[in-house]
Order: sequence, then structure tokens, then C-alpha cells
Amino acid sequence: MSFLDNIKNELKKHNKLTVLLVINISIFFIINISVSVFSTDIIVRNLALPLNLNEFVFKFWTLFTYMFSHKDFGHVFYNMLLLYFTARTFLNFMSEKKLMFVYMMSGLFGGIILLVLSILFPNTFTNSILFGASAAVLGVVAALALYVPNLPVSIFGILEMKYKYYALLIFAVSTIIDFNINTGGKISHFGGAFFGLLFGYLLKNGKDISELSYLKIKKESTLKVVHNNKNKSVNDSSNANQKTIDELLDKISKNGYENLSKTEKELLFKLSQKK
Repeated sequence: MSFLDNIKNELKKHNKLTVLLVINISIFFIINISVSVFSTDIIVRNLALPLNLNEFVFKFWTLFTYMFSHKDFGHVFYNMLLLYFTARTFLNFMSEKKLMFVYMMSGLFGGIILLVLSILFPNTFTNSILFGASAAVLGVVAALALYVPNLPVSIFGILEMKYKYYALLIFAVSTIIDFNINTGGKISHFGGAFFGLLFGYLLKNGKDISELSYLKIKKESTLKVVHNNKNKSVNDSSNANQKTIDELLDKISKNGYENLSKTEKELLFKLSQKK
């Protein structure tokens, strides 16, 4: 099956990865059509994050929309390619809900960090705007690198390395090299990667911050004061599931994901959806 066939099949699934790809690509075309046909950048100006507090106050939604907006073909192509391959691996270990959470929160962290710096150093970012999914995508890469650091990755079928080194390579190429070009955008990469690392670290230690909500906390606090066999059974089942996941992750670290049996892959996927 060719690369294009894989993408077509992915788009037919209507999953969260498909949603992210479609939104990013659609907005890219809308921005470029408006510029080419109507000779105006009004759309990108209302989607990109302005690095000016006075302007941001009246365009607060741009803190969310900037991470779906691209102007250049090379920019959107690289980000969506990296997102596609990273997310497919991510979904082998974690749920679609976690993918959306990490993408959005990494993008928010990247945008907020740069916005704060623009307030502290206004002359550095005069009339600048931030757009692109780089911070959000690097957050997904970083989360996966910390959650399954020793997962083998094959680059173009030529070079194989552990995922943690692959993630460092991606970050170095996209952020560290030529840092003085598009410095603001690359600063946002640090924010996105930081959140991804934080999420991966907490999840690996049994804390899933994507599940934090008032109802969730209230439900858990209620369960703590009601002691019965059913609650004990639920907790035992949860601990057993986590132990199984850890054993499978250890096996992946030693032998690689491809060496798991079909049954083990299905079990890992099933259990990861419950987390």
C-alpha cells in the first residue's frame, strides 16, 4: 500500500487525527485563496496570534486558532507529515482524547509563553504574529518520547534509533538549528515540547491530567469514603490493567513494537483507551 493510500485510508476513519489534518489543511487553503484571489490577509490576521497585548485582548480566540493556521506550503506540509506519523504511533499507546488534549494544550503553552515574552520585551516582537501547528505537534512528539522512550523508530527504512533520540533530532532540526530565523516561532516550540514532556512524565507515573475535571474529582473523592467490595474490585482491575500495560511497554523497549503479537497489540490498544 502506497503512502497516499495510507493517508486516504486514514481520512476515511473520521478519527481525531483526521479532524486535525482536515482542519489544518482546510485553513491553509482558505488563507491562500483569500490572499491570491482577494489580495487580503484579513483572514490570517484574525487567526494568527498577535504578539501585542493590546491587540490580543480583542482577538483572544487567536490563542486557539493560531495552531491550525499556515501560510506556506512547506510549513503545513512538514507539520502535517510529522503529525500524521507521530499521531499514528501515539494512538498505539494512548487514546484519541489524549491526542487532542496534548495537541491543544501544547499549542496553548507555546502561544502563552511567546505572548508573555512579547509583553515583557515589546520591542523584540513589534508587529509580529504567530501561526502554525509546530508547537502543538512537537508537544505530541515530546509526550510520546517520554512515555515510550526506547520504542525503536525506523527513519526511511535506513536508520533505526530509539524514539527519545528521534524526538531530540526532530527538535534540533526544527528549533535549535538557525534559531535566529523565526526566533519567536521557535520559542513557542519550547513551550509545546515542555507540556508534552510534562504530560508524558505524569502519565507514566499514573497521573492522567487529560482526565481532570470537576465531575471526575468529585466522583473520585466520593469513592474514597464509600468502602465496599465493588470499589475494591474496580481498583484491583485498574491496577492489573496498568501492570499489563507496563509489561507490554517493557517488552516494546527491549524488542520493539513490531515484535509484539497481534493479540498483544490489540490488548495494548484496548487497555490504553481505558486510561
